[in-house]
Amino acid sequence: MANLFKKEDRLKFTLAHRMRPRVLEEFVGQQHLLSDGKILKRAIDADRITSLILYGPPGTGKTALASIIQKKTGSYFEKLNAVTSNIKELRQVLKESRARLSQSGDRTLLFIDEIHRFNKSQQDVLLPDIERGNPTLIGATTHNPFFVLTAPLVSRSLVCEFKTLSQDEVLTILNSALEDKERGLGNLNLQLDKGVLEFFAGVSDGDARRALNALELAVITTERSSGGVIKIGMATAQDSIQKKIVLYDNAEDGHYDTISAFIKSMRGSDPDAALYWLAKMIYAGEDPRFIARRVLIFAAEDVGNADPQALLIAQAACFSVEYLGMPEARISLAQAVTYLSCAPKSNASYQGLENALADVKEGRLFEPPQHLKDAHYSGAEQLGRGKDYK
Repeated sequence: MANLFKKEDRLKFTLAHRMRPRVLEEFVGQQHLLSDGKILKRAIDADRITSLILYGPPGTGKTALASIIQKKTGSYFEKLNAVTSNIKELRQVLKESRARLSQSGDRTLLFIDEIHRFNKSQQDVLLPDIERGNPTLIGATTHNPFFVLTAPLVSRSLVCEFKTLSQDEVLTILNSALEDKERGLGNLNLQLDKGVLEFFAGVSDGDARRALNALELAVITTERSSGGVIKIGMATAQDSIQKKIVLYDNAEDGHYDTISAFIKSMRGSDPDAALYWLAKMIYAGEDPRFIARRVLIFAAEDVGNADPQALLIAQAACFSVEYLGMPEARISLAQAVTYLSCAPKSNASYQGLENALADVKEGRLFEPPQHLKDAHYSGAEQLGRGKDYK
């Protein structure tokens, strides 16, 4: 397959690297930071970037955004990786940035990848120069900066949290790679079976780099047919990402049937079955927040006041999904699911509310009786408000 790409391109750059967005218009995801009117987009457009900490999961665009800023800024761009850099190198970069500003008036934009790898001493070296505004720091990290970076460094920076890409966003990136003839796979005669791209997007856990790497591996390891077609089937896709395909479509029958079986297993007090359906959803890449919401609904609707503690446990599981994230939050979900499955069930609160809503909807609209009306204000007694209230 040596003729698929130029040898030098294949050796130097992966598909994920080649497909990095070059301008903001090509950037996919993070609209909470980069949509029109948002402060970060305005700062980039105006080339008025302040020190930034880009924090979020891998493959969500942190380094790509730094590259876009590099192309747009009028500042000198310097890049370090905290894994391989030391204090001596860091001091030299800072020294050069001061000299550059003094001699030519040019400011420096310093991008530090994996900035959480810097220890406290290394972070402290940055502080005086960052405080003076030169260089402007852009740090990228997969770790919560409030835990791994010093408070003074965080306080001098705008923390921008990157979110995991949605499956649709990963699909957009994959389709761009298939269509792009300059940087992607558009010049190849590819034929992908139905569901292959969705599979890559679903099992990548919102990591565009992982999805692109899997697609590229599938392409460059598949022999051409006699007609020159590179055909990628589901078996090839599965091998490329080393994950078994699960018959589970996130928006159709597999999705709704599985969540139905999950709820009904808990309702039937079968914790083993409930855990199985939970595991299938997690493995297939279902949004854990969707699962957590259904667990929370179940605790109120199906367990109810038969065990009020159930709602608190379900709420804690929801919190763990948001605070911990996957894969650790799966443990909290499993704990909540087994508790709810084994708990006594009562939908009396739910049914009572439904009946009351039906009364309101059907026109049984009653005015509050006099003894229940508000009686805290002067003159209420004269109107008969609150009389005979016990």
